[in-house]
Amino acid sequence: MIRHRVYLVLALVAVLAAALVPVASDLAAQGKGTIKIATQSPLSGGQAALGEGIKLGAQLAIEKSKGALEKQGFKVDLVPFDDQAKPDVGVANAKNIIADKDILAVIGHLNSGVAIPSSEVYKEVSLVMISPANTNPVVTDRGYPNVNRVCGRDDVQGVVGSEFAHGTMKSKSVYIIHDKTPYGQGVAEFFKADAEKKGLKVLGFEGTEEKSNFDPIITPMKAKNPDAIYFGGIYDQAAPFFKQAREKGVKGKFLGPDGMDSSDLTKIAGKAVVGMYYTSAAGPASALPKAKAFSEEFKKKFGKNPEPYAAEAYDAATIAVKAIEAAAKSGKVPSREDVATAVRKAKLAGITGDIEFDAKGDRKKALYFVLQVASDDPAKWGDNKIVKQLTIAAPAAAAKK
Repeated sequence: MIRHRVYLVLALVAVLAAALVPVASDLAAQGKGTIKIATQSPLSGGQAALGEGIKLGAQLAIEKSKGALEKQGFKVDLVPFDDQAKPDVGVANAKNIIADKDILAVIGHLNSGVAIPSSEVYKEVSLVMISPANTNPVVTDRGYPNVNRVCGRDDVQGVVGSEFAHGTMKSKSVYIIHDKTPYGQGVAEFFKADAEKKGLKVLGFEGTEEKSNFDPIITPMKAKNPDAIYFGGIYDQAAPFFKQAREKGVKGKFLGPDGMDSSDLTKIAGKAVVGMYYTSAAGPASALPKAKAFSEEFKKKFGKNPEPYAAEAYDAATIAVKAIEAAAKSGKVPSREDVATAVRKAKLAGITGDIEFDAKGDRKKALYFVLQVASDDPAKWGDNKIVKQLTIAAPAAAAKK
């Protein structure tokens, strides 16, 4: 009887030991640490539509590509930050981000005016930033080894816009408005410089922070009767401007940069912007072979169509995950410096095409588009017509003095 009890106890011990083995293994795997990837974009305020798209594009990519890191025993989390499209908020967030040593990469920002000062903070600790949407040349021209972007540049985009105004729209004169931000004023200045080279008469060049009453600008602009009106800025400010301009009888054709590229432009301005042209460094689904499947998957998961730069955020986050994976081959959480080095060396056949970075962190060859607004229905923003599509190499680094 005692012998049977001994056998029974031994059997129970063996069963318990067997049951505990996988649990112990799981605990050991989880013990390798947590890896976080942050996003920074406006999640509230007038530009939240594009900012939310960046966050969700990154989220989808991380969920799809984190498997290999999880098999190595790492927990992978997305940490979204709302920069509110404000430089001071972005910088404050950046300080919190670098204080969290689990964060190994940042996907962001939307606004160059937020990205530039925030990236100065990331640089302090070599935290890599991969921008899906920042087009101002200064972002990469500083030559920081931790700063990269998967989109094009305004010194190219501005020229694409002026060439289109001159060559296709056959405009003889243009009135230029900008929002006084590094992005909006920057792209407007590039547009202006090239327009003047091509012989377009610039009837006005004016910056404004006005959001609602544009009478002081529209009245003198209407008197000059420009063939085209170019707005360097973001849709939440441009849309009411365009709407009021049409209501007040301005006849010139509207044109703008990728800050116009949001369904909210038509939600705010309605019929006033139907037919207008805009340039973009974000590839529409109809122009990208893999974007249709991405759009369908995005809509299935989040219940809405991806906004412009959601696909770029997806590619940026995929690069981040793959780079962390490459830097973590030793089985330990990699350093931020190692991740930044791996990102700069990355090559990706992405949703937005093949991505490879040059020595500055620019995409070696970026896509640029000229599109025309097809409908005043925001749900049909994806139907906007591609008038022109170009692949242009990033400008070479300026020689150091």
